[in-house]
Amino acid sequence: MRLLHTMLRVGDLQRSIDFYTRILSMHVLRQSENTEYKYTLAFVGYGPESENSVLELTYNWGTDKYDLGTAYGHIALEVDDAAAACERIRQAGGKVTREAGPVKGSTTVIAFVEDPDGYKVELIEKHS
Repeated sequence: MRLLHTMLRVGDLQRSIDFYTRILSMHVLRQSENTEYKYTLAFVGYGPESENSVLELTYNWGTDKYDLGTAYGHIALEVDDAAAACERIRQAGGKVTREAGPVKGSTTVIAFVEDPDGYKVELIEKHS
């Protein structure tokens, strides 16, 4: 078994695609539209779905906002340098919600950014 994807419902598909591709450097892997049930899917990630876990961005036509709920946590991405990633994301128009720094009680450096729908994305600095 392997993890295939995580699905996020988004309020504006193009805005979300822009965030994940332009700001977080993912690629659109495939996109499909279901006119009967009125939704569009876009799969984004860092590599082919056959080799990587990806995000499924689901846009339900006519729904522009969702309640995030209290059970959802965050998506985590590994980065070489969390502070540099925060700066690049900020310069690209992204929202940094926690600057790079060590986790309480640890030396692991993390940061958090937020996507356009309010989903949290954790940046975890790669251990050297």
